[in-house]
Amino acid sequence: MRGVKVITAAATAVLLLAELGPVPALAETIESALVRSYQNNPQLNAQRAQVRSIDENVPQALSGYRPKVSLTATAGGQYTDEQLGQGTAAVSGVSRQRTVALTANQSLFNAQNAPRVRQAESQVSSAREGLRVLEQTVLLSAATIYMDYLRDSAIVEVQRSNTRVLEQTLKQTQDRFNVGEVTRTDVAQSEAQLAAGKTQQLTAESNLTTTRSNYRRIIGIEPQNLAPGSPVDRFLPATLAAAVELGLTQNPNVTAAMYGVDVNFLQTKVAEGALLPTVGLQLSVSQGYETQLTVYRLFNASAGVQLSLPIYQGGAEYSLIRQSKESLAQQRLVLEQTRDQARANVVTAWGQLVAGKSQVASAQAQVAASEIALNGVREEAKAGQRTTLDVLNAQQALVNARNALVTAQHDRVVASYNVLNYIGRLSPQVMGLATNVYDASVHYQQVRDNWAGVRTPDGR
Repeated sequence: MRGVKVITAAATAVLLLAELGPVPALAETIESALVRSYQNNPQLNAQRAQVRSIDENVPQALSGYRPKVSLTATAGGQYTDEQLGQGTAAVSGVSRQRTVALTANQSLFNAQNAPRVRQAESQVSSAREGLRVLEQTVLLSAATIYMDYLRDSAIVEVQRSNTRVLEQTLKQTQDRFNVGEVTRTDVAQSEAQLAAGKTQQLTAESNLTTTRSNYRRIIGIEPQNLAPGSPVDRFLPATLAAAVELGLTQNPNVTAAMYGVDVNFLQTKVAEGALLPTVGLQLSVSQGYETQLTVYRLFNASAGVQLSLPIYQGGAEYSLIRQSKESLAQQRLVLEQTRDQARANVVTAWGQLVAGKSQVASAQAQVAASEIALNGVREEAKAGQRTTLDVLNAQQALVNARNALVTAQHDRVVASYNVLNYIGRLSPQVMGLATNVYDASVHYQQVRDNWAGVRTPDGR
């Protein structure tokens, strides 16, 4: 029995903190699992590509300040047969017309350009916050599945140990039945408990198989030699009030909603700009050959300033202004809703973290008491003061206590990651992960002031 007890106790301790001792060099740690997920998660990489795509909104908006140049070339033929009147020579023949024209337009004033650029910049900022949301989601999923695998593998070991104990208990009961110390009922009770224990073991193994599959999907590799996980309390604020404050200012869902307000506000300014005049400079140069039968070459050059003042375009422009104002009001309400949700999430996660700390201590006390109780019941059973059913119940109570301890240790760690997520600090920079941090501003600076070119900064 002593050997069985040691194996089970080791299984329940698999989730304990790093205080257990140095981690083997080849062990997978929760930090390395987070790095793998951060670098290789396809959903995260797809979101990064989407942010790079939204970066292009800024040079598109800036194009309103830049000149637009076009080159037009035409070629054709024209047959002319012209009779002007008596005493005037007739003009007839075929002219091979060829014309090349270069036209340049430069906007001097357009009230929509500035808000469009600012709107595009806000869209980029909002997209980056959306990327932060997904980064935190991916890292939280990685930490959770890491701890899920540790929990489920520990529960499997607990159930296997329980099955071995029940098998030994059944053997002892059968031996006592053979010598007439117990009845057939005691044997049946041992057999039933063993069957239930095997069922619980199979269920635990099935859960572990599912968790292993999800681990491979989220982390990218099969789980092997996982080191104990530890909470991230060192990155958390000391009080709930401080956590709520961080959640209202650093949570990427909140900041993304704030940029969403800016985007909608600037869309209103863009719509209002349609009511204002525009001023543009137009330059044109053309060279033609045989444009007329009597003219071999014709050169034209012109320059002018054009003022355009919209008077009425059917009312669509006014409708767009009203529509954008309603969208702005909606986004402001969304921001308030997001803040309320962020506050609620922080408070809930903080409460789970506080409860998790107490639950671990309670579960440890429960395991210790259940072990003492089981040993006492066994001794009393040997003296005839307890039945076989009492021993089986005490054994099951110990198994339940060990499972509760494993689950409490799991929940304790996951709760700390949840709080870090909801306050907006679940990031490689804050946790000091050994990885190159993706910097979305690099691509933005590479494309912002590009005037021409179809190749992306990575060469595509």
